[in-house]
Parts: sequence; structure tokens; C-alpha cells
Amino acid sequence: MNQAAESANVPISKRDFIQIDLSDFVNRRDEITKTLMKAVTTQGFFYVVNHGIPLEDIRDMFQASHDFFALDDSIKSKYLMDIKRNAGWEKLAQIRPSTGVADLKESIQLSFHGIEDLWPTEQDAPTFRLTAERFMQQCDQVSKKLLTCLALGLGFEQDFFTQSHDITKSDCLNTLRCLHYHDITGQTFPPEYWRAGAHTDFDTLTLLLQRPGEDGLEVCPGREVSTEFGHGDSWTPVSPKENEIVCNIGDMLMRWSDDRFKSNYHRVRAPKVGEYQGPRYSIAYFNQANKSAIIQGRTRYPDPITADQFIQQAMERNYRVLQELKAKQQVTAA
Repeated sequence: MNQAAESANVPISKRDFIQIDLSDFVNRRDEITKTLMKAVTTQGFFYVVNHGIPLEDIRDMFQASHDFFALDDSIKSKYLMDIKRNAGWEKLAQIRPSTGVADLKESIQLSFHGIEDLWPTEQDAPTFRLTAERFMQQCDQVSKKLLTCLALGLGFEQDFFTQSHDITKSDCLNTLRCLHYHDITGQTFPPEYWRAGAHTDFDTLTLLLQRPGEDGLEVCPGREVSTEFGHGDSWTPVSPKENEIVCNIGDMLMRWSDDRFKSNYHRVRAPKVGEYQGPRYSIAYFNQANKSAIIQGRTRYPDPITADQFIQQAMERNYRVLQELKAKQQVTAA
């Protein structure tokens, strides 16, 4: 599947995303739920403000991420990505079915359990683990508030989603991913190359932070009108302020809500010569239901499936698409 069609004169629209203010959460929960439901049923993406994570802690996490990625590849390769555990470091390795080529980035992904050997050591990255573990706990607290409101909005008990995203459980799948998009100053790339190709997230809810001036994230609103990989649709730039968290709904929650919530396609474009082409850093916290959690809708998707099965099926779909794409490319080359 060639993404050249996606990149050729595709219109970029402007849209004001809904802000979710989490201040005075206990007293304003019903108000927050109402605003959040509007955001997730119409846009799928929204900004979270007054979330409770100090700006200093956000900056510390970005600095720890920056310092890790500044290490020589020979050091970072001590923590290579383990696919089965969905944790570790990778570089120019993630291939999107929408492009067929590797994203122009490197990342390190971390989870709450079972990755002792994949945490950068204090010798290699003195502040990284302490900073990241604290930040993961802070992201979980923000996520719990949002998941509580989403459960109430769907008519479930308030702990319906939080109990299925329990970070104390050994089958917890929540992860933190630090990303570094490389400096490409003065470089041009074929149209199928992206810093991150168009995709949706497998998870229930993603929290994303990025640094000022390092834009590039774009979203294709309205999943119900999108083509399979968002090709040819209208894309909207996402440019939050420094202390705003960008959130988006993932495929798990779209299924859980019987498609009421929108898991929209998004991408990070490769800037052109004349634009800022320096490095870009972002941090994503992925809420994924615990492996044993049952994902089941009420109307459109009444058949139960575990979160583990859901992810395996999603990965298998991506693999099949990539294999089909490779086959087509081989036929064309011949």
C-alpha cells in the first residue's frame, strides 16, 4: 500500500480541540464527564489541562529521555526491544501498514512489571529510571480520572475501566514510550516516508506530551468516514501548549463503546526543507486493559474478547497487511 496518495496535496484543516479541565475533580466530576463525552464521541482527540502533573516533572522526564537517546547506540542496544514483553529500545524499526517503511524515529518502551533487565541502569542513565517510574505513576493518576468519567458516560460503574487497568496486577499492559525523531535538517525524503505513518492506537486511551516548537502531529477526525488507513482524508495539526496533555481514544475503547467513541488515525509528518527539521521528542503513556480483562460491547460487539486476544489479533492484521504490501512491491519490481 503506497502512501504517496496520502501525502499529495492532502488538505490540512484547522480545528479547535475540546479542553478537559480536571481541576477540582471530585466536585466537578459530572461536568467533566459531560464535556469528555462530547469530545470522545465527536473528535476522539482532546486536550487535558489542570491535570496535576507539575510542569517541572514533565520537563525532567523530557530531559531524562533526551539524555538516554544521546547515548551511543552500543549502549542503548543493551536494552533491545523484546516483542513478547512489548518493552525495550528500538531504532528505525517500527513499520506501519499505511507506509510499508520504517518510521524515522527511535523509542524506548517501559512497563510496570517483568522488565528488570530492560531498564537502563543507573550507570548508563543515572536519573532515567527514577524519573520514568515517578512519571508513570503520575500518568496513571490522570488516566484514572479520565477512565472514571468514560465509564460513567457509558452508564457503567465508576470503577469499570479503572479496575481493568490496574497497574498493580502482573498482567498490566500499560506502558510509557519515550520517542526521539531524528534531526533531518536539510534532508528530503520520498513521499512515503514519515516520522510516524498514519495509524490508530490499539489501546483504550493514550496520553501524549510534546515539547514547544516540535510540532508535526496530525489527526484525521471522524473515524466513521475514514478510509482503512486514513488515506486521502482531511488532516488537522495538533499543537498543544507545553503543559497540555494531548489525549486520544484507542481501538480497545472504540470497541468497548460499540463505536460511540472515535479512535482516529494520526501521524507525525516529516517536515520539509525550510521548516523546523530538528529533533523532536515526545512521551506517550498507553492505557491498555490488563491481559485478562474482557472487552465486550452491548450492541455492535457483544462477543467477549480478552485484551490479550484483542492485541494479538491487531498485530496479526498488521502483519498480514505488511506481507501483502511486500508481495505487491515484489511484483511491481519484477
